[in-house]
Amino acid sequence: MSRNTYQNPLIERYSSKEMSEIFSSDMKFSTWRRLWIALAESEKELGLNISEEQVEELKAHQDDINYEDAEKREKETRHDVMSHVYAYGLQCPKAKGIIHLGATSAYVGDNTDIIVMKEALLVIRKKLVNLLYRLAEFSDRNKAIPTLGFTHFQPAQLTTAGKRSALWMQDFYFDLKDVEESIDSLALLGVKGTTGTQASFVELFDGDSAKVRELEKRVVSKMGFKEAVPVSGQTYTRKIDFKILSILSGIAQSAHKMTNDIRLLQHLKEIEEPFEKNQIGSSAMAYKRNPMRSERIASLSRYIISNATSAAMTASTQWFERTLDDSANRRIIIPESFLAADAILDIAINIAGGFVVHEKVIRQHIMNEIPFMATENIIMEAVKNGGDRQELHERIRVHSMEAARMVKDEGMANDLLARIAQDSTFGLSAADIERLLSPEDYIGRSEEQVEEFLRDHIQPIIEKYRDDIGGEVELKV
Repeated sequence: MSRNTYQNPLIERYSSKEMSEIFSSDMKFSTWRRLWIALAESEKELGLNISEEQVEELKAHQDDINYEDAEKREKETRHDVMSHVYAYGLQCPKAKGIIHLGATSAYVGDNTDIIVMKEALLVIRKKLVNLLYRLAEFSDRNKAIPTLGFTHFQPAQLTTAGKRSALWMQDFYFDLKDVEESIDSLALLGVKGTTGTQASFVELFDGDSAKVRELEKRVVSKMGFKEAVPVSGQTYTRKIDFKILSILSGIAQSAHKMTNDIRLLQHLKEIEEPFEKNQIGSSAMAYKRNPMRSERIASLSRYIISNATSAAMTASTQWFERTLDDSANRRIIIPESFLAADAILDIAINIAGGFVVHEKVIRQHIMNEIPFMATENIIMEAVKNGGDRQELHERIRVHSMEAARMVKDEGMANDLLARIAQDSTFGLSAADIERLLSPEDYIGRSEEQVEEFLRDHIQPIIEKYRDDIGGEVELKV
């Protein structure tokens, strides 16, 4: 590794080897060669003067790419595709004249981009499934543990720890559906020519449009796809890039939201992300347990979300059938968005598999707030004993305000329930009120909602992708 030039931290520190290899030069240029082979083979099958020997020569050198020849040629020509055509021709002298026959640069460039993005989406799908699996385990295990709900980050009605994580899980569930739809619907550019009219191929086949249509079908099939885009300029519409990066942005949004919640919960000392035995939280404060995994996800997520806006701008500013101001931008934002998404999912899987739940702290926070939450039940009980609801409501309001003032201004304990027990208007003893304070009575259908969500939505996914589940995630740093 060179230490005197910039190294991409997405490769060095964050993303997996699997995702890095998908966006490698070997993957890109071997796919170019597979596309040239598919084109030559299909043209031969449809009657062009291409021999089996030429096709076999191309296949023999599909993966042993002579990079030095291509790089040397590109310095002279300033054209990456023609430089690789030239390099391939050096290795395949018999087939040299039929490489890239009738095609334009976008034939290998755009088709490869779609192929690579599909491979990357398959990795993203696998990791989303594993994240859902880990979150499902946590939600099921904690579905009945009451915890304070928050609206505006102010204590609200109770929920459960498992119900809250089900909210996170549902976001990722929607993301998975988007990924699945994209994998199933992605289409290649196909064989379209310089402005998308297929004119060069019509010329090759002496005006036989049926053969040109068949040529595209065969190439698409040989590359493992179901269809090509119906129409194009020289390139496929860059709205496809925006759609895919929007899906990655959606994953980043889900991860950011989840880890923001985790960071807040860790501040409350209710739930923490994993913290290893020798991990250091702060260089100055040795006692600290910083939520560094969640913070890293938040940081990388913002980068992915911002990249989606770049894809939108690229799609909206293309000129007619082709302009080249998309090229440099796409070389950066597409690979790096996938690498960052890969990284945040690995970190999220690691977090979800190692949550630390502090139930006693959660319970303490509930008991500090439940006197306020129990007031409606107290009113109902007092009404049963003959009280007037409107009068009781007013008494509760007065007592609540004074109890809250004592907590906030005097630092005293919440004595709302003692005040109510001492108020003869309610006709309730301290023991009567105590019976109304079980947190489990205030969680509504939280437990059932988690069970239903897991059964109806998550379990079918786990069964569908059972073979993809498992394996440990090892973070680099």
